[in-house]
Amino acid sequence: MPAAMASGTSGVSGTRRVLDCRSFWKAGAFEAAATAPAREFHDALEAADFDRARVHPKFLHTNATSHKWAFGAIAELLDNAVDEICNGATFIKVDKSVSSKDNSPMLVFQDDGGGMDPEGVRRCMSLGFSTKKSKTTIGQYGNGFKTSTMRLGADAIVFTRAIRGSNVTLSIGLLSYTFLRKTMKDDIVVPMLDFQIQDGHIVPLVYGSQGDWDSSLKIILDWSPFSSKEELLQQFDDIYSHGTKVVIYNLWMNDDGLLELDFDDDDEDILLRDQDKASGGVTKTQKEIVQQHLSHRLRFSLRAYTSILYLRNFENFQIILRGKSVEQITIANELKFKKAVTYKPQVAHDSQVVSVKVDIGFAKEAPVLGIFGMNVYHKNRLIMPFWKVLQEGSSRGRSVVGVLEANFIEPAHDKQDFERTPLFIRLEAKLRQIIIDYWKEKCHLIGYQPLDPQLRSQYKAALKDSGNPGPKSQQKASTNRRTGRHTSNLLPETYDDAEVIGLTANGAGSGVQSFGRTQENSIEPAGLDENSVDIGFDSVLDPNFMEKLSEENIALFTRREELRQQDTQLKQTIGDLENQLEEAKRKCSELTAELQARKSQPQQFPYM
Repeated sequence: MPAAMASGTSGVSGTRRVLDCRSFWKAGAFEAAATAPAREFHDALEAADFDRARVHPKFLHTNATSHKWAFGAIAELLDNAVDEICNGATFIKVDKSVSSKDNSPMLVFQDDGGGMDPEGVRRCMSLGFSTKKSKTTIGQYGNGFKTSTMRLGADAIVFTRAIRGSNVTLSIGLLSYTFLRKTMKDDIVVPMLDFQIQDGHIVPLVYGSQGDWDSSLKIILDWSPFSSKEELLQQFDDIYSHGTKVVIYNLWMNDDGLLELDFDDDDEDILLRDQDKASGGVTKTQKEIVQQHLSHRLRFSLRAYTSILYLRNFENFQIILRGKSVEQITIANELKFKKAVTYKPQVAHDSQVVSVKVDIGFAKEAPVLGIFGMNVYHKNRLIMPFWKVLQEGSSRGRSVVGVLEANFIEPAHDKQDFERTPLFIRLEAKLRQIIIDYWKEKCHLIGYQPLDPQLRSQYKAALKDSGNPGPKSQQKASTNRRTGRHTSNLLPETYDDAEVIGLTANGAGSGVQSFGRTQENSIEPAGLDENSVDIGFDSVLDPNFMEKLSEENIALFTRREELRQQDTQLKQTIGDLENQLEEAKRKCSELTAELQARKSQPQQFPYM
């Protein structure tokens, strides 16, 4: 491989080190290099170069198109660091850097995992190779590094440091689509450099000839953001004893010539440009709620997406995005009137029985915010966020959110969907049934008239006793519901199914009380067809209920934000006081030691 590299460096020193087309979805459209002359073909045969399958550079781009979404590519690189937790990894840093050559932005991923030795980094750069066979590791196809880096930018350089026994190695690998395109390569060439620590000094580790090593160094310096060997080695200064750093540069742009990733609008986040388009909501207040909700923000905010990317909270590991740790959010803990449903899929006749727990409930913003959907994880990793298993536009399932971990089905290669197998189709049908059953049982808890005839009559009687304004107002409320004109903000955070749902405290009369104790926290299949329930005008929201609830809960929302700010200030104060306490303890220890030293010295009495 190094010998092939040397032939591609001549005559390119004066060319621009970026592709002519910087849009990812257009960068794959180029003509392949001409067929090698007969003499070169003969030489290649004599060198046994055709004993292996050749992979054209265009495949790098084609392979990366499996990621339709840039954040999906970022998640792949985060997965690699999470898989290193078993090797002692405690963090993954994601940040922006700037190239010293042309001041262009670069995307940097750095972890403190076990790192890769020279053989390991070559496996990482190879296509389709993976040693991950564990039932717990996320990666399994051996293709994630290539697809993710090439989806985010045209070029990537890897720095990795590893300790294997008494050997300490440093390796550098360059995967450059720009280099391959500009030099008209007809095969994927990956220059690599290796070093080792000997007597405290970094010395080159040469596996082939010194000429091959020097050729690789020249290509890396010509086509990477670093101009000297010293600059390359400086990248290991903050890796310490072991870990890996991935630098992605020549980042892709959109059709307007702007970077696909936005680093400027939020110093503590990385945003996805052109994706911040609010959906749903008619009033200004409701649009603001939609824009701030996690189900919307995760589409364009990396911080929001990574906050729910993993189902279980890490104990000794953190994702640090642009210098600030990402706070993990457990979606199931954000639900009200939550219940657990057990689903036992029929995986195979000769396999063990699989049991899946589905947490389901209403979003805290119900019923104003009509978001709904299932959040499906696989081996702790989010695959499908807020998956709408029900059709939009129906009242059924409004504001119902669920969470489950489906390890019994396999995700697609981009880990943003599942393969549509019969097992997956049965899962989709089951989740649809669970949502419908839950809605039928509990929709009255968020202000809808219950679907059960007996509960509906009690509900109407309660409304009548509280001064229901009559059919005209109900018809108006129904019209508001159909057009999305809800005015309330956040409901009080009541999570106990058996609590009384009273409106007296909200200023809406005597209120609607809960209709007896709720059933046990399990839903059995009821054979309910998705289209067999016609909610119509009976499933209306009482206008007084909504108006009073709106006023109080806007105040609650404001109060919650104030409390969050106070909590942040209190944590800062506690941190300052703890530092002061430690300083006082240190001074006290010094004074005590000084006092003990003085006491131990013999006293000197003057002669009288």
